[in-house]
Amino acid sequence: MAALVLLRAGLARPRGAQMALLGRTLRRRPAVLAAVADRSAPARQSHSPPQQGHGSSKAASLHWTGERAVSVLLLGLLPAAYLYPGPAMDYSLAAALTLHGHWGLGQVITDYVHGDIPIKLANTGLYVLSAVTFTGLCYFNYYDVGICKAVAMLWSL
Repeated sequence: MAALVLLRAGLARPRGAQMALLGRTLRRRPAVLAAVADRSAPARQSHSPPQQGHGSSKAASLHWTGERAVSVLLLGLLPAAYLYPGPAMDYSLAAALTLHGHWGLGQVITDYVHGDIPIKLANTGLYVLSAVTFTGLCYFNYYDVGICKAVAMLWSL
């Protein structure tokens, strides 16, 4: 049974049998192609110094801890904003929500944007978006009713 699975996956074949060709590519499953590509890739230097533009693992660990702290802070801020609305809570929410959104969208950029110029453009756009978001929330807090009161008004509809 195991030999049949390996034969089906393309990892093993009977002696003397050739693999079927489709054009110039071998007929294999994507997982098998990934395994073959991993074996043919050059070995990574595990003890090399960090590359330019990449932070140390300590900085990454601190950043990850900061992201988790802001997430937990938001879990406490939301009920506190309902129970104790006011300007201090409004500005705290503006800062925490903007930071949380900035870091979240930064991870989306890290995962899905490739190439030096597109990454720089996306990061610049992210900083502009975060600055406009924070400025807009602060403007709303100062010149209008504030985040807490606005949410309470929405709930009262």
